[in-house]
Amino acid sequence: MPIGKLARYALFAALIGITILTYLREQKQPQGRIPEPIATSGRQTDRSPPSVVPVGSGFDYYVLALSWSPSYCAAEGPRANRQQCAPDRRYGFVVHGLWPQYERGYPQDCDTSQPRDVPFAQAKQLSDIMPSTGLVIHEWRKHGSCTGLSQKDYFSVIRRAVERVSVPPPYRQPTSRGPVNPLVLEQAFIAANPGLGTDGVAVTCDSEYLREVRVCLTKELNFRSCPEVERSTCRRRSVEMPATP
Repeated sequence: MPIGKLARYALFAALIGITILTYLREQKQPQGRIPEPIATSGRQTDRSPPSVVPVGSGFDYYVLALSWSPSYCAAEGPRANRQQCAPDRRYGFVVHGLWPQYERGYPQDCDTSQPRDVPFAQAKQLSDIMPSTGLVIHEWRKHGSCTGLSQKDYFSVIRRAVERVSVPPPYRQPTSRGPVNPLVLEQAFIAANPGLGTDGVAVTCDSEYLREVRVCLTKELNFRSCPEVERSTCRRRSVEMPATP
C-alpha cells in the first residue's frame, strides 16, 4: 500500500478513536448537574447555599432588638421620625438594631475599612423592616462597624435574623388592645420560636409603654442564652402597647 494512503488511514483511525473516547467521557458525567464553581479563598461565591449566613468576627453573639413602633411614636411625639411615624405608616414590630455583644458588655463605634455612610438605595431596601433611613445609618456606624462584616453582609444578616424570629400572630398588627403583661408577651415569643428559652429573650419597657423584644442569637443566627441581656426584662405587670393613630 502506498505510504500516502497508509498515512490517511492512520489519521482517520486516530480521529475515530478520539471521537469514541470523547463520547465515553461524556457518558460518565452526571446528567442534569451544573458544574461546581471554582472555590475562592475566604469568600463565598454567588452560588453559595441560601442557608449560609455571613459570619462576623470580634464579638460573641448578637441581640436582635425588635421595637414596638407605636410605642416609639407615642413616646417621641412631634420629635418622632416621620418615615416611621407618619399617619399612613402602620408599623408593628420593626428592627431597632442587630447588636454585636460580648459575654459582658458590647463593642460600639469600631474602626472599619467600610464607608461610614450608607447609600440611600441600600438603606431603602430595609424600609419594610427598618423604616428610618437615619436609623439604618446610625445602627451601621455604632453596631454594624463592630461585626467585621461588609455593609452588604451586615444588612443581609439583619434581614435573615428577622426571618429567623417569628412574631406571635396576636402581636403582628398595631391594632388597639388593652394593657399587656410583658411576661405574657415573652411567653408568646417563646411559644412561637422553638428553641428560644426564657434566658434568651428580654421584653423591655419604660414607665408607660412596652418598648422592645430583644432576642439573643449566635453568629449563625441560632437561639442562645444571654443572662446579661435577660436581666433587662421589664418587671412591670402591666404596660401600654399602643396602636398606630
